[in-house]
Amino acid sequence: MFDQLEIINTRPEPFGYYTAADLWTDEHTSEQMLKYHLNENIDVSSRNHAFIKRSAEWMINEFGLGPGKKVADFGCGPGLYASELAKSGVSVAGIDFSKRSIEYARDFAEKNGLEINYVDQNYLDYETDERFDLIIMIMCDLCALSPDQRSTLLKKFHKLLTDDGTVLLDVYSLKAFESREEIAVYERDQLYGFWSPDMYYGFLNTFKYDEEKVVLDKYTVIEKNRTRTIYNWLQYFSPESLRKEFKSCGFEVEKLYADVAGMEYSENGNEFAAAAKKIY
Repeated sequence: MFDQLEIINTRPEPFGYYTAADLWTDEHTSEQMLKYHLNENIDVSSRNHAFIKRSAEWMINEFGLGPGKKVADFGCGPGLYASELAKSGVSVAGIDFSKRSIEYARDFAEKNGLEINYVDQNYLDYETDERFDLIIMIMCDLCALSPDQRSTLLKKFHKLLTDDGTVLLDVYSLKAFESREEIAVYERDQLYGFWSPDMYYGFLNTFKYDEEKVVLDKYTVIEKNRTRTIYNWLQYFSPESLRKEFKSCGFEVEKLYADVAGMEYSENGNEFAAAAKKIY
């Protein structure tokens, strides 16, 4: 038991493990995540419905979207943004590796007469001959990826974007990083049964990496017949560090916003958004 507790409380190297599939593709947790997505009143998994509608309307106006334009939504979930954008006549592709979310999105599109190309795939592996006028990545998804994964993805965006196209995404700020604290919590049926339909014991260890500006929420879930560890990494950015990552992959950040609905940028926000274009 002592050795197991030592393992549970061990601080790994930044981005040393990648377990996103355990969250988004597990039968039980993917069902819980979809419920969060579809709750119109909270900002968990997805933005709330009112924000998504306002955000989509702003994107359509800001980036001149309409019939003949193409948008790719990386990490589209159940298609909340894709559906709003498609209503304007935009051609939309949504990529996500949560099979449950993609099935919901496809069903919603069919029932509402929306032509959206949903792809059930890890977006790090996504390839297509299509070129897009706008690529979006919402809900700070970039922050969950390692430096190598972020580089792979931004280079993929560069390849998939039209010459005058735009990448729009949001990230967590250093202000948010400052507010995070290291903790260790142990609970029965942690997060109200989120991790399993059966009884379990859950450990949460939050580690901060000051030099890298990274936070890890490390969940250890102990059930009767199995033990799982889920690593939820989050990278926090300054405008300068985000510009540097974009530039290394052939982009220039043209404008910063407070959010993906076009609000004015503030250095005091816990998140910010960036619009970038190719420079070569």
